[in-house]
Amino acid sequence: MNPYQSSATLTTEERERLILEHLPQVRLIARRIHERLPESVQLEDLVSTGILGLIAAIDRYRPDQNVKLKTYAEYKIRGAILDSLRGLDWAPRQQRRRSRMIEQAVAVLEQRLKRAPSEEEIAAELGVSLEEYQEWLSESQGLHLGSLDSGAGEDGNRDLLRFVADDESEWPSQVLERKELHRLLKTAISRMPYIERTVLGLYYQEELTLREIAKIVKLHESRVSQLHTKAILRMKAHLSGVQREHSEA
Repeated sequence: MNPYQSSATLTTEERERLILEHLPQVRLIARRIHERLPESVQLEDLVSTGILGLIAAIDRYRPDQNVKLKTYAEYKIRGAILDSLRGLDWAPRQQRRRSRMIEQAVAVLEQRLKRAPSEEEIAAELGVSLEEYQEWLSESQGLHLGSLDSGAGEDGNRDLLRFVADDESEWPSQVLERKELHRLLKTAISRMPYIERTVLGLYYQEELTLREIAKIVKLHESRVSQLHTKAILRMKAHLSGVQREHSEA
């Protein structure tokens, strides 16, 4: 496709060629999202939805927006898949409730201890065993999809700022300056245990899959998934606390 050619001028053959050319991109994005979902969600269903997003991207693409088609397609593919998952509401209420309980426990403990709490401390705060707490983490692994899986930003890193809420009106960027948010995010990450920081870096900066990360850190993939989820909940608790303090000021 000519970089200055509008999708409105594409022939049927050119349009079909672009769809076929970007199908591997659809499957890659679908697989990345699927690895964080329960087995009841079928990969092929995500691929089918992603293809619809790809077609929409090709049909609506405008070169004068100074965005590459591949970048725009990734945005539309991912958005279509995530929208379909939200519409399904596949996660049981109990999983969502437990995820919120973990986040609240982390926030309370960080306030009390003035440091990142350990797994044992979080489990004790929740009143459950360490094994049960880790099961809760495993159940929560697919609940935090969304902009955490967005494409790379201008600085080459994935944007981690918008996961505090699904509703755009509740994004912390609506309350605080983005530059300040980056500083707060770095602070939250710096307070995490080394292994959690490593998992986040490999997943969002190096864009490795959980399976690839597991091989690097020499842990089981399910444990890496738990660490990933726990790190996200730590960040949510930290930024939500900052947002609450700002609103009360």
